[in-house]
Amino acid sequence: MFDSYIEKINCLSGNLRGVLFMFVATICFSVMHALIRYMSAELHPFELAFFRNLFGLLVVIPWFIRYGLKPLKTKRLGLHALRAGINAMAMLMFFYAVSITPLADVAALSFTAPIFATVLAILILGEVVGFRRWCAILFGFCGTLVLLRPGLDVVSGGQLLVVASASFWACALIVIKILGRTESSVTIITYLILLMAPLSAIPAAMVWSTPNFQQLSVMAVMGVLGTFGQLLMTQALKEGDTNAVMPLDFLKMIWAVLLGFFVFGEIPGIFTWVGGAMIFASITYIAYREHKVRQITPLEAVARPADQ
Repeated sequence: MFDSYIEKINCLSGNLRGVLFMFVATICFSVMHALIRYMSAELHPFELAFFRNLFGLLVVIPWFIRYGLKPLKTKRLGLHALRAGINAMAMLMFFYAVSITPLADVAALSFTAPIFATVLAILILGEVVGFRRWCAILFGFCGTLVLLRPGLDVVSGGQLLVVASASFWACALIVIKILGRTESSVTIITYLILLMAPLSAIPAAMVWSTPNFQQLSVMAVMGVLGTFGQLLMTQALKEGDTNAVMPLDFLKMIWAVLLGFFVFGEIPGIFTWVGGAMIFASITYIAYREHKVRQITPLEAVARPADQ
């Protein structure tokens, strides 16, 4: 039965496979966020983050069986540790934000991470961004202001934490770009998973409450969904074109609204929808333009400016 499903998926075109993988990934992430929100009534978000990372360790076991200790071979251990530390900070802020913020707001504001990453790539890596992508960046930040409405409404601590978390994720993406010049993706992911559990254990120990079997089971599902969602999203971007796959990411907003309404009784306002749509439109266009620019041949790149 399972093999027949795999054969059917392999018969699809690359874009269709990418769309399918992204569709399932958005469900995984959204359900994980709902479980974080649900479990935060019983356990501190820092402890939830620790168990999310702990159960994520199960992912690297098959890699060690297959590759031995080769994934640990690196000359950039300090950079791996920096990336893991940034990721840990981002995760702790995000988990805490999910526990106190409507799911729709979390989904919408988390879209800002690629915008921050694009700005940091310009400032730190010296990447060239043309007029069109600068306009998209500005449009995305305007969408953030529409959602937060500073001066017109009280900006909640949870909303600020989501934005702060997105900025830390963006910093991690820059470190990944630097590591990617010399390290394999297996090594990068292996060190992240191995380092995140002990790093998140420190804040978890400060708020520790021993979970029961039921709570452990839910957190195991949470960890599997998060890791599975990451793998699916990575594979989706590998299989399909960015402009075909990325629009599906907005489904996280749809699922968040549905779960927030039916499980937690949350009703998002019009500004959440408008701001979220603006932010998502911005990152989709940025991703599309980056994809198009990478397709330009060296001769064409010399002949025309970026983002024309």
